[in-house]
Amino acid sequence: MNQALSALEFRGLAKTFKLGPWHKAHQALADVTLSVTSGEIFGYLGPNGAGKTTTLKILFGLVRPQNGQITVLGRPHADRSWRAKTGYLPENPYLYDSLTPREYLTYAAKLSGLPSQGLARRVDETLDLVGLGEARHRQIRTFSKGMVQRAGIAQALVGDPELVILDEPMSGLDPIGRALVRRLILDLKSRGKTVFFSTHILADAEILCDRVAILRAGRVVSQGPLAEILQVDVSHMEVICTGVVDPATLSAVEGIRVASAAGARLHLEVQNSSLSQAIAKIESGGGRIVSVLPERKTLEEVFLDEVQGTSPNRSKVASWEA
Repeated sequence: MNQALSALEFRGLAKTFKLGPWHKAHQALADVTLSVTSGEIFGYLGPNGAGKTTTLKILFGLVRPQNGQITVLGRPHADRSWRAKTGYLPENPYLYDSLTPREYLTYAAKLSGLPSQGLARRVDETLDLVGLGEARHRQIRTFSKGMVQRAGIAQALVGDPELVILDEPMSGLDPIGRALVRRLILDLKSRGKTVFFSTHILADAEILCDRVAILRAGRVVSQGPLAEILQVDVSHMEVICTGVVDPATLSAVEGIRVASAAGARLHLEVQNSSLSQAIAKIESGGGRIVSVLPERKTLEEVFLDEVQGTSPNRSKVASWEA
């Protein structure tokens, strides 16, 4: 690991909880080792009880580990100076709901050490950024869950941090809110910021992340660039087509499988050796090719393989930890 290029490192992190005198000790984390490179978006994934939230609690000093070392922005974990350059959204943000978001963000900005000069402008810019500009003078107690989540994200961003850590940032957001947060995360990366976030919404992780780590029972079972984790199967192609009058004629051809149908669209799994025959069959049947792509696993399939040894068509989707 290159510490000069690393924004966040966990090395050998371990934590065991004692659940009482009559209960067996629970190992929440075991030898968690990973490195987040400066300027990337890193996804931290795992089912309920995997240890994601425990990891973040250790990072922010809410829980003490038995073993392990943490480096943040090139500084040892014990050097508290890194906190001024880090923004954090907890899993369930609790805000002072008698305040307005403008009052709350002003308070948070002062805690972050922002100078008084230009502070009001920075607060208003951040509220506009998360879509709360028109609600800046309303008490937070009148907010919906999604609006509270946006205010929590604003709190994490108001200090213009180098490292942004978000625990379930999409929680409680409607599709418009999720799209806004995705744009925010991509904008942070474009400005050279580092984003480390946990999520149970795999589609968001697949869209946003440069790299991910998958946690199971307190251990990192897979990590790396998405291009490597989402393996490409060069022996098969995914063909999407429309307008085929009789899909059964395609299934009858060796090397072609109708994977799914959605309205007029067919998703085919085609062996490379049968690709030209499949295209000819589609076109002769009045169909039109929409796309031809190498087949690969989705992030959901990779996750289920790692955590359960299953795929979505053979098992229920795992429950997730926020």
